Amino acid sequence: ERIFLPLIRMVLPEVVDINMPLEGVFHNCVFVSIDKRFPGHARKVCYALWGMGQMMFAKFIIVVDKHVDVRNPSEVLFHLWSNVDPERDTFVVKGPLDALDHSSPTPRYGSKMGIDATRKWPEEGHPRPWPEEILMSEEVKRRVDALWKELGLE
Repeated sequence: ERIFLPLIRMVLPEVVDINMPLEGVFHNCVFVSIDKRFPGHARKVCYALWGMGQMMFAKFIIVVDKHVDVRNPSEVLFHLWSNVDPERDTFVVKGPLDALDHSSPTPRYGSKMGIDATRKWPEEGHPRPWPEEILMSEEVKRRVDALWKELGLE
């Protein structure tokens, strides 16, 4: 997918990076980071990606903020679990699926899900203040990792 990033950016300049993780068999799942500029921006990106050639086969698209490393599944999942309210931030649409997708009730057609895992704005149904993200430095991470070993919790 790296080769397609410049082409995707021609149509969607807000896209920072994209990753189709191995666990999604390279087509069932897409992680995409964006420079969010307006309410509903993540949904717009999902719909646009589903309209781009082979991206129509993507069964799950997870959209995160620009600072999230989409090449690190743990980081994407952290933001998914921290930022998503299932009712507000997920949406299901019908469309073409890969012929190899055996989960759909009919061949080559079924449902797919978009997930907005970005920070929410008041206009998106989150009126209370959004908390700042707590980040650990690499030094703190190394010290914590060393503690696990000392405590026998590897």
